[in-house]
Amino acid sequence: MRIIGLTGGIGSGKSVVAEIFRKLDIPVLDADKLARSIMEHDEIVQKAVIKAFGEESYLDGELNRAFLAKIVFRDPYQLQVLNSITHPRTIAAGFEWAKKQNAPYVVKEAALFFESGSAEGIDKMIGVTAPKALRIQRVMKRDNIDREDVLERMSRQIDDKIKMRLCDWVIVNDEQEPLLEQVLAVHEKLLG
Repeated sequence: MRIIGLTGGIGSGKSVVAEIFRKLDIPVLDADKLARSIMEHDEIVQKAVIKAFGEESYLDGELNRAFLAKIVFRDPYQLQVLNSITHPRTIAAGFEWAKKQNAPYVVKEAALFFESGSAEGIDKMIGVTAPKALRIQRVMKRDNIDREDVLERMSRQIDDKIKMRLCDWVIVNDEQEPLLEQVLAVHEKLLG
């Protein structure tokens, strides 16, 4: 099974592009959702998160995302600790998921392919990019956070220009370029 990575900085519109692939009947795995599910249901991961960040990491058995976000998005070391707990399990689960699919290819959507080292095993990479100001605006609205928090999260990711150079295809999601046409062009290449 060919695994195609779909990446981009926070607020670039990866999820919108992923949804277009889904409508083309291509299986798409959202690595962030998978990681959250693992953090919520995998007892080994839960114990490791509690050991690293304290009992407040979970409230009534539910992952306390706001608590963890305040810690890890302000401290690069703490983010590294969390990633070292969650990424290995998430990467393994992603490959298991891909093996079970029946399609010409599958798409694995993740913001941190290059930052986490999880690009290994990915056959081709699609990057999604948008102007920084638009990305900031999208994330502020989506997550109901202020500009400084968005910039803090952005600072934890590889610079967008560098990330796009590491990709095989780049889709521009600037609300000017026709998005559907770009996705269809990549889809056709992947089928060919």
